[in-house]
Amino acid sequence: MTRDLTEITVVGEDDTGLIAEVTSLLFERSINIEDLDQAVREGVFRMTMRVDTSEMVTTEEKLREDLTDLGDDLGVDVQVRFPADRETQTIAVLVTKESHCLEALFEAWANGDLGADIEVVIGNHDDLEPLAAKYDVPFHDIGDEKGTPDEDQLLDLLAQYDADLIALARYMRILSPDVVFRYESRIINVHPSLLPAFPGASAYMQAIEEGVRIAGVTAHYVTTDLDQGPIITQRAFNVPDDATEEELQQIGQPLEAEALIEAIKLHLNDEVNVHRGRTKLRDPEETSAQLGAPEKLDQLNPDRPIDGLGEFVAEDDGEIEADD
Repeated sequence: MTRDLTEITVVGEDDTGLIAEVTSLLFERSINIEDLDQAVREGVFRMTMRVDTSEMVTTEEKLREDLTDLGDDLGVDVQVRFPADRETQTIAVLVTKESHCLEALFEAWANGDLGADIEVVIGNHDDLEPLAAKYDVPFHDIGDEKGTPDEDQLLDLLAQYDADLIALARYMRILSPDVVFRYESRIINVHPSLLPAFPGASAYMQAIEEGVRIAGVTAHYVTTDLDQGPIITQRAFNVPDDATEEELQQIGQPLEAEALIEAIKLHLNDEVNVHRGRTKLRDPEETSAQLGAPEKLDQLNPDRPIDGLGEFVAEDDGEIEADD
């Protein structure tokens, strides 16, 4: 995300002419489109644009009003975020019942290490409301007795708090395209496996059943494809022999929190971007973030042999015979 560009998101039912209507309005106001991406999933249309409004022949208030009116005419929802809207960055956290990631986020925030304010916690159960209350953060329960979330209420809350980033702190529900499309590249999830291995539910148990020796966790951007969004950070750990699912959770949960916070910081500091489905650091030399395994692991791994660097090189065309 480039912070000096205005972000415009259009979401609604798919129909012909939507792109032309919006781009024409921008052209008439001398607004240059720097990036445009559009997609359709399950009948929901999404267009995300990053535009240069520095020389536009209108005001921010009037542009927002004109785009809202156009959206009403076309039957779509239009969101506009100007660079000034993002001076103080905020986070909305979605949770279910597991507390470890939310607790780590609150601790990082309280210590001044997060780089943003946690504006609201939204859950599909009310189990973590006391933890939010401890930090004086509003909590909203949008789930029914079975934990099924009311996505209309979720969308209303996300619009109300207008957070820069949505963090899924072990939110155990799949977000629909209606939500994901509105917050493209602004939702980060943490999953308890080394994706793309073991997506979906019960990832630690999948690791046990498959007999892997190394498991891990992954923080990634959320897309409409389950657990397939661009990977930001990962952590790995050894799987003990005969480990239970609960034992893997005890090993993995602190790493889940660490990977999620690292990914959030990278996003908020604009240190990572997405290109062709992969994340890349904007300036690797200036980033001290741990993206994967600790650097000390590189020192423990052998560095030879590799192809082309044999210890013995024949001085002639003859073959070297092994000793008897």
